[in-house]
Amino acid sequence: MAWRPFPPALTPLHASHPHPHSAPDLAPPDRGRDLRRAAADHALDALHLPAVTARGLARLASAVRRRWERTPRDRRGPALFAVTTCLLVLWLTPYGPLLGAVALAGAAIWQGRDRPSDTAGGEPGEAERARLQTLYEALVPHLSLTDDPRPQPLYAHDGDWRRAFADFAFTEEGRLARLRLRYPPHFGDGDPEARAHLQELLCAKAGRGREYHFAWEEEVGELTLTALPPLPAGVCAQRFVTAPGETVLGFTDLHTVRRTVPVVDEGGERRDVPPVVWRTGPRSTEPHLLALGHPGSGTTTLLRSIALQALRQGEVLVVDGGGAGEYAFLAGRGRVPAVESTPAGALSALEWVVRETERRLLAANRVRQTGRDAPEDVCRPLWVLVDRPSVLSHLARAEGQRDPQDLLQVPLRYGRAVRVTVALADQFEGAGELTGAVRAYTRARVVLGAATPQEVRAVLGEAPSTTPPPEVPPGRGYARLGSGPVHRLQVPAAPDPFDEEAAEPQRRAVLELLPEPVAGPPRAPARWAVR
Repeated sequence: MAWRPFPPALTPLHASHPHPHSAPDLAPPDRGRDLRRAAADHALDALHLPAVTARGLARLASAVRRRWERTPRDRRGPALFAVTTCLLVLWLTPYGPLLGAVALAGAAIWQGRDRPSDTAGGEPGEAERARLQTLYEALVPHLSLTDDPRPQPLYAHDGDWRRAFADFAFTEEGRLARLRLRYPPHFGDGDPEARAHLQELLCAKAGRGREYHFAWEEEVGELTLTALPPLPAGVCAQRFVTAPGETVLGFTDLHTVRRTVPVVDEGGERRDVPPVVWRTGPRSTEPHLLALGHPGSGTTTLLRSIALQALRQGEVLVVDGGGAGEYAFLAGRGRVPAVESTPAGALSALEWVVRETERRLLAANRVRQTGRDAPEDVCRPLWVLVDRPSVLSHLARAEGQRDPQDLLQVPLRYGRAVRVTVALADQFEGAGELTGAVRAYTRARVVLGAATPQEVRAVLGEAPSTTPPPEVPPGRGYARLGSGPVHRLQVPAAPDPFDEEAAEPQRRAVLELLPEPVAGPPRAPARWAVR
């Protein structure tokens, strides 16, 4: 007796229509098992689309949450208002809710699709597993003990990297973008040398040619490595949107500051970038600034950028110790009392600054006793920019004159109360010539150029939490305001407009920010005439 076959919907084609010459099976099949298997397959096929949609919705929600966390606080209100307005317009549009639901479902299905690096349980691909295992094996000699008493140490040869790496992410090119690893309790995370050695190893194994940020969490014994994008290097000097008393030193990473400023890059594109803002004035805790770097690192460019911003609200006096005429374009301009480049001129200018600071202090004291508002000549900001003070001190001593840095003690000590701000720039070779007053009262610090971590720590008081860039462009370095964190810094381009080697858009941008000349247009400095 032949067994009756299953219905065609539950059996494959060759089973529904057997070959006419094939011999019948002698043993009857397990009909219940085949029915259960077919029902399970149909159920999985029916639930595949809802599962993909749910996974896509979860990914969209996670992306929205990350975008919301990265949005600065001052932009969250307008962003929420814009989203609410779009949803209201969609609701009032005919068939708007239906179209919105279809678009959301399509986006969820697209985001929830299986990707090349996605496997069951969120496991990485084969190439990514090989990278993680190689990184784990490289960490074993540095984070393991020879006679570890634990039966399953966190780091051991032929161990499992899943116990050590809590979280990771890769770029589309397959390079490591983020890694959070656990380290054993015996690791000396409080030793700067041990930290630097581990960071150097991770930087080499994660891929050279990029910058990495290291976040240490000593309480839980975890280290997070994040690959950083390059800083914007195509922004010229321009009128930044800042409050009175604020100066943009440069631009940094979005995750380290809580605000952005709109800028226009060299290509004319408008975008928002995170700035490093230096606040000056009577309530500032870092009223004066010191910038150090190697030759060609951009310290003079930083002072020029500060001068162009300070001219919007106050007066700027410049002392050029290098004597190369880098600030000659400011001579003869409005709100520029003097631009001096000789020891005698520097002494005269700084003596005037001392008398002006004392006059403002006395005037402010008198008006406070009478209860009146301070006059305009006392409240107007005065900026004193000194470039290469070590060279000035050397020349003054050679001529038997007074050290110009001694005259900076009065504005450095008492200038904050009467809006007198001092900004100095020098090279590492002349840092030993700086006086104690300059070192003590310049709490806003900047290091530019290819400086070692030891040099950065000596100037800023703390080593940066990021690795140095593979190539250091001009104006690139680190900044620290008081006891705050160390920021990556990219100074906006502010070249000498008389420099024939500078780019024409950058020269034109600087000239547009200059005030009107007092006695005719500025003339080119003598160094170009010599050429």
